[in-house]
This record gives sequence, structure tokens and C-alpha cells, in this order.
Amino acid sequence: MSEIGNRIQAFVKLGEFLSLFSQNTNENISNFNNSDDFISGFKHQIKLAEENNGWFTNENLDFAFHQWSVALKENNLKKWLSNYNLNTVNPKTVAVIMAGNIPMVGFHDFICVLITGHSIIVKLSSNDKYLLPYLAKYLEYIEPSFKGKIKFTEEKLEKYDAVIATGSDNTSRYFEYYFKNKPSIIRKNRNSVAVLSGEETKEQLELLGEDIFRYYGLGCRNVSKIFVPLNYNFDNFFDAIYKFNNIINEKKYTNNYDYNKAVYLMSLFNVLENGFLMLKEDQNYASPIATVFYEYYTDAESLKNKFNTEKDKIQCIVSNGFDEEEIKFGQTQKPELWDYADGVDTIRFLLEV
Repeated sequence: MSEIGNRIQAFVKLGEFLSLFSQNTNENISNFNNSDDFISGFKHQIKLAEENNGWFTNENLDFAFHQWSVALKENNLKKWLSNYNLNTVNPKTVAVIMAGNIPMVGFHDFICVLITGHSIIVKLSSNDKYLLPYLAKYLEYIEPSFKGKIKFTEEKLEKYDAVIATGSDNTSRYFEYYFKNKPSIIRKNRNSVAVLSGEETKEQLELLGEDIFRYYGLGCRNVSKIFVPLNYNFDNFFDAIYKFNNIINEKKYTNNYDYNKAVYLMSLFNVLENGFLMLKEDQNYASPIATVFYEYYTDAESLKNKFNTEKDKIQCIVSNGFDEEEIKFGQTQKPELWDYADGVDTIRFLLEV
């Protein structure tokens, strides 16, 4: 088997390993007898991740592991990579600075660098520092050619040829200055939106709840703002998302809900709310936790022009028949391997480094 084939098979096995930690799997644990120590070890890392970050609940970790186990199926990997000629890669060292807002949020960059044949230096967020180093050890165990190609550091980055960095609008300015002499992908704040027509079914609005509440809305692919037609009736929306009401029992979420509600009340803002989510009319895209902004629109073309003008602020558009590149309700946190953050083709960048 070729080197590329070996790398693909290694990530297939990694996906199978991750499936063991999801309740949505039928994977037979007996197939992993030689990895018993890794299984118990990763369970310990999961426990540490939960203790370190209150947003990393068992449910959300389970969801992340399941989604990656699905993405790393052999047919998905081959379909993804079939668009590229990986034989032309001149191996370099790529530094990757990862965010920590949702579990394993930098995992896609990690895969991209290694599967193209490069070496990687990873600078992790303190909010998500346990899972990936352990998975890297397992990857080296099943595919020894990765040994020496994966490094994690908390120190100043040194001896690298290119950079992929994810952060806020503020940190991106620092990244752009600091890495100005290196080939780079610098990611800033983005948010996702949903466009409603008023004709959505209850099922579609329930699925929109998944786009809003998964990972507590902390991801750039989470819907943080909805656009609705004039005179939109929010009753159907609130009725459909009521199934997510248990989220208010999560202490960190509740604290944010109570705090933001108090701020809105003191500021005399007109807010719609149902006891676990607030809707606030606002021109901005990035809404606080437990809040979704909304804005009225008059016609689809004007809204499309607005999105085109402000496309650097938008990660995903969720709708039904509004946009050619729209994402279906309930699918924002289920991206394919070829769904690149900010629309920047990471593999193409790595092939040209």
C-alpha cells in the first residue's frame, strides 16, 4: 500500500476507535483487544476534559466522537481526497493554533496536515487540551510513520514553514502581524444564520433547535441569528424548540441566561423569551449564550445582497430553498470533510506550501 493509502487507513482506524466512545455506535469493542490500554486511557482523558471545561458535557463529547467516526469512514476520506494530487507534496512543518470553543474543534486541521504528508506543531487551547494529544498517541501506535511528525507545544512556536491559526477578531490581528512572513490561513470570528420564510414545518424548526443549542451555541457553525419576514409569528418557533428546554438545567448555561436576561431588562430591551432562550432584535451576528438575535427582511434578493456584502462574517446559511449553498435544518454541526471553515480549501493551501 502507498504512503497515502497507509495514512488514509490510519484515520479510518482512528474513526473506528472514536466510535467506541459514542452511544450511537454498533462497533464491536472486541475488535480492539490490542488497544485495551488506549481505550481505558482515552476514557480517562474524556473525564479530564469534562472536569477542565464545563461546556464539554458527556452528551456533547459523545456527539463529537460520533460525528468524527462517521466522517472518517474510508469512502468519505477517499471521496474527499480524490480531488487532489497528494503525490506532489514537498513535506514541510505546519504550525496549527487551535481554538477550544467546542470539543476537538481543530481536529480537521490536524487531519489535513498529516494526511497530506506534512509534519505538525500544535498549540492547543487550554479549554481543550486533553483529547487530541491522546488521539495522536493512538495514531502513532496504529501507523508508526506518524512518529516524529506530531508535536504539541505550549512554548513559542519555532521551526515551522506555514501556519493555520483560529481565533477571535482581536487575536487574528495579532496572528496576521506575527505570521506575516509565513504562508498562512488566519481564521476570525464567524457566525451562522438561518433564513425563515414562515412556511417551515414543526420538524424543520425542531431541527433548527439542534443548530442553535448543540454545544450550547458556542461554535461558529451554530445558528446565532435568524432572519424572518415582516409580521413573522414566533409562536411556532418557540413551540418547536421546546423539546430543548432541559438545557436550562445546565448550570453554566443557566448562569449566562440569567445574566443576559438581567442586562436586557435593565437596558429596557424588548426581548422575547420562553424560559430557556431569548430572542432579541439586533443588527449584529454574534449573539451571547442563551440568546439568538433576529432581524426582519422584506425580500429574498435584498437579503442575499446583504449576505454577499457581509460574507466574511457568516459561516453557514441554514434555510430551505433560499440559497444554492444553504445547509439543511439540523445539519450545521455535521459537516463533511470537504466543508472547509470560512470556505478556504485547507488541503489546497497545504499542497501549495
